[in-house]
Amino acid sequence: MASAAPALSFERAFDPQTGRAIAVAAGVARVTAPNASAYTFTGTNSFLLGRERLAVLDPGPDDPIHLAALVDAIGGRPVDAIILTHTHRDHSASAARLARDLDAPLWFGGPHRLSRPLRRFERNPIRKSCDWDLVPDRTLTDGEAILAGDLSLTVHATPGHCANHLAFSAGDILLSGDHVMGWNSTLVSVPDGSMADYLASLDKVIALPCRQYLPAHGGPISDGPAYASALKAHRQMRNQQIISAVRAGARTIGDIVAAVYPAQPLPVRLAARMTTTAHVEYLEGLGALKVSRGLFGTRISSSPLPLGERSTRSAG
Repeated sequence: MASAAPALSFERAFDPQTGRAIAVAAGVARVTAPNASAYTFTGTNSFLLGRERLAVLDPGPDDPIHLAALVDAIGGRPVDAIILTHTHRDHSASAARLARDLDAPLWFGGPHRLSRPLRRFERNPIRKSCDWDLVPDRTLTDGEAILAGDLSLTVHATPGHCANHLAFSAGDILLSGDHVMGWNSTLVSVPDGSMADYLASLDKVIALPCRQYLPAHGGPISDGPAYASALKAHRQMRNQQIISAVRAGARTIGDIVAAVYPAQPLPVRLAARMTTTAHVEYLEGLGALKVSRGLFGTRISSSPLPLGERSTRSAG
């Protein structure tokens, strides 16, 4: 009998010590940017990778105070690359400027792109948060081994939060970006992201021989695979809640959000609406929901077959 996934518990008791270089692992230091918000928690974590020679991972917002803190933490050591987990601007807005200042190349998973093409009448709700014009000097690929300063990393493609998202492993450590964070579940907003890709990427990182995760927002996760398994179970639970809401009469995204998130504050409800839309699209792909889209909105209805049976038929 399969063991149950651990219960999902978020860890929000985190002191970022904003602007200071904090050693978090051998050859890894964290400098947290002063861009705390409902979506970034205590701010974006930038990481200095290496010892005598460095790479900078996710330099963060284009904020002169944060850039000065990074330069101070670098302390004159040579920087071989500016690396990005992905091209949302809270991670990448300062990348081009820092690359110029340090004469270092930009490495990431290719220019920002949607997980699928826009549909007719559709808009990307987070388009202004995306760094569309940034182009890498080197495009990193899944499974590639790279030298980040003097620290050896392996690149892992982890699409879902967005299409060009990467995570990086160094021994027992996984730099998980926004894919797995301990303070909250990850926003998945279609068509920028994809719930199907996100769930597949969770399975991928769970199978890696990495125990401690260092996310781009919030503190370290001591047992990353167990926590990622809990995130997966949480998403599967949300799938069932959405199906139940539709069977009970919900016909729009707004109806589902009201049923599943009845008492959440506005910022949470806005994020919930985006992630609910991603769940609905995922369930539509499995055949568990029927979706009709038009100029005046989206109408959702249930499938006559349960999710498990639909999933089994699709897999066959």
